[in-house]
Amino acid sequence: MSAYKIAQQVMVEAIEKAAAAGHDEQALARALMSEVIAVYKKGRSQADIASELDFLANNLDDDQDYAFMRP
Repeated sequence: MSAYKIAQQVMVEAIEKAAAAGHDEQALARALMSEVIAVYKKGRSQADIASELDFLANNLDDDQDYAFMRP
């Protein structure tokens, strides 16, 4: 099973647990992003993390090709 599939399953389960505890998806996502960044900090530089987050932010539109892709 791929890491992405595992992450999808974890997210579905976490959303269900958060809802049962009275938390919405946005609050959960914010908390999970903090945890992901904490994991990143264990093995990556701040500049590397910032670059990754910048790339993700610049490619939020699912209908657009990634910025580095050529037609």
